[in-house]
Amino acid sequence: MTEQPGCPGFTTREHTADELIEARGRSLEEAFEQAALGVFEVITDTSRVECRVEKEVNVDGVDLENLLYRWIEELLYYLDAEGLVFSVFKVKSIRETSDGYLLEASVCGEKFDPGKHEHRTIVKAMTYAQMSIEKKGECWVLTFVVDI
Repeated sequence: MTEQPGCPGFTTREHTADELIEARGRSLEEAFEQAALGVFEVITDTSRVECRVEKEVNVDGVDLENLLYRWIEELLYYLDAEGLVFSVFKVKSIRETSDGYLLEASVCGEKFDPGKHEHRTIVKAMTYAQMSIEKKGECWVLTFVVDI
């Protein structure tokens, strides 16, 4: 389990055959960044991932839950298709549109190298299980489960 108390941060907890992640941020953008960091910490030690490949990520969603799902799903696509792991997540904006929400971000990482990167757990997919997005005081709290 990874603990980073307070806001921002993330916590992961084993959840049967899945992993429950709670991400926190002072803004919705920061909470989405922490959600992505939490997912990649399940996969590897992100402190050993260098910023060698940068990707621009733009996703839309019909609501905030769908936006979170599509954000993590897009990052997992880069892992599956290009073997990339990320350690830097910068959500530039999350804004409401006529169709829902739009997230614009940049992420940075490198190809997974088994000689350099710890192989923790394979994250197969993002899920809607136990997903919630709440504002608690000054902190946004995102809770969701990834399939491992």
